[in-house]
Amino acid sequence: MKLGVVLFNLGGPDSLDAVEPFLRNLFSDPAILPVPWPLRQWIARAIARRRAPVAQAIYAKLGGASPILAETEAQARALETALSRQGIIARVFIAMGAAPPFSDAAAEALVEWKPDRIALLPLYPQYSTTTTDSAFAAWRRAAKRVNLQCPTGRVCCYPWDQGFVRAEAELVQSALTARMSSVEYRVLFSAHGLPEYVVRRGDPYAWQVARSVEAIVQALGEHDLDWRLCFQSRVGPLKWLEPSTEAEIRQAGAEGKGLIVVPVAFVSEHSETLVELDLEYGEVARAAGSPHYLRVPTVGVGPSFIDGLAGLVLKAAGGDGSVNCGDGRICPASFRACGYEGRA
Repeated sequence: MKLGVVLFNLGGPDSLDAVEPFLRNLFSDPAILPVPWPLRQWIARAIARRRAPVAQAIYAKLGGASPILAETEAQARALETALSRQGIIARVFIAMGAAPPFSDAAAEALVEWKPDRIALLPLYPQYSTTTTDSAFAAWRRAAKRVNLQCPTGRVCCYPWDQGFVRAEAELVQSALTARMSSVEYRVLFSAHGLPEYVVRRGDPYAWQVARSVEAIVQALGEHDLDWRLCFQSRVGPLKWLEPSTEAEIRQAGAEGKGLIVVPVAFVSEHSETLVELDLEYGEVARAAGSPHYLRVPTVGVGPSFIDGLAGLVLKAAGGDGSVNCGDGRICPASFRACGYEGRA
């Protein structure tokens, strides 16, 4: 079988000049800003202009560009290798949401490569309408534009996939071995936040993140582990998921606890890990009195994670619908926006 895999991620600017276009693309997405197109375009431009200087200062700390494309390319090549070990002829194509390369380029490349089947794989372990569903919608438009007709399956989510959970647990365990013997620690599992109204519309993201954390804690096997789930990266005046990572860091510092911070919804390094978690929240921890601050790396190209992705891809390649880390729909019926029943 000749298998084409489309690997979805958000993307990031490759220069400081690309920051404003990146933000404009991000906020032009109806999944992010659900208002009619003419108004959304105007609002997106206004937000991008206003936020660009702050965002440029963030990316300047990373050398002027986001590392997320290079990280995603490394994951794509590692996935190809993992699939080849199972006798699969596979090529992995990258489709970013808010910066090149977009879904259009991936669809055009797949038309030229002529695969027997296509598997869609988001680098978002937990499903959300604002990430995974947005990526799949962009893919449908791109595939239609180039008349790409090929049997296509998709991975909608994998919040407790064995490979993902094992990779996270291995990294957390490594951080636990670096604890100071004289310090008590709290583990903060930090996920990207969402406005609460998105969750009220039936988005399962927060529920799936909680299941990821429970699975990782169970895999660690430390029954007395002091841990909490929290959410980072809040922007704007709306009410977002709580508790916030910053508030939990301050609370731990006030209690004199060391911190081990785990980016549980990010699988590659980028501004929200390298700047927000490492630099900004590291400083918050020190100011709050925490005696030790450790940040667990993202799973990246960890063998357990990549092998888990390969298994999910092969599962998706066997059909034309959705697959996940379970058998059938994994979200409770109350989550109306569950992505399992969606179109590939």
